[in-house]
Amino acid sequence: MSTKPFITEIVDTLIDDGTGMNLMAAAIRLLAHGQPITVDQLARAAGVNAADIAGAPAADDIEYDGRGRIIGWGLTLNPTPHRYIVDDRLLYTWCAADTLLFPAIIGRAARIESPCPTTETTIRLTAEPAAGIVDLEPASAVLSTPGRGELDISCVRQTCCNPGRYFADMDAASDWRHQHPTGAVLSVADAYEQISSAVRRAMDPSRRGGGPVPCA
Repeated sequence: MSTKPFITEIVDTLIDDGTGMNLMAAAIRLLAHGQPITVDQLARAAGVNAADIAGAPAADDIEYDGRGRIIGWGLTLNPTPHRYIVDDRLLYTWCAADTLLFPAIIGRAARIESPCPTTETTIRLTAEPAAGIVDLEPASAVLSTPGRGELDISCVRQTCCNPGRYFADMDAASDWRHQHPTGAVLSVADAYEQISSAVRRAMDPSRRGGGPVPCA
């Protein structure tokens, strides 16, 4: 059995799929502007064919508006528990881990607000591409990630994203740990380090055999 933290395995899965990583990164950068994006617009930004979107990671979970435009793929215009404020624009993410992943992809600091589902305490922090986590309140906050056995690739958002939450502290996450015995509850600093190390590999041109993930 792999000893690699599951949260790192998930990010590495996206990294190993070059086309999928390009698409997701391009979608996240475009959605950070706070507007829906067309499929053709995304394909051009990622340098791939529009047909490649259907085979990309979590493609079944992509959110579309009534005009067929993309409004959510990890980063979303639809409200979730995870408020993601970048350049004064209020956006949302599918899971707690996403809030730590996206600043490096977008290249912008983000202010994050997410309620603890147990205590209703609002966890607040800033995630910066260079400095990492700053202004974490409360300092005891932790982040949950599901176990590898829970992931169903056909419904990534339900099985991987939805269980990923911020909690005020380890005690507040005790019921979650009972419900997800193979999952993990990490300090925010530990979660950030695991995620950011994987993102650094994703952005390494030598690993990808070419240029960096294209910037929209």
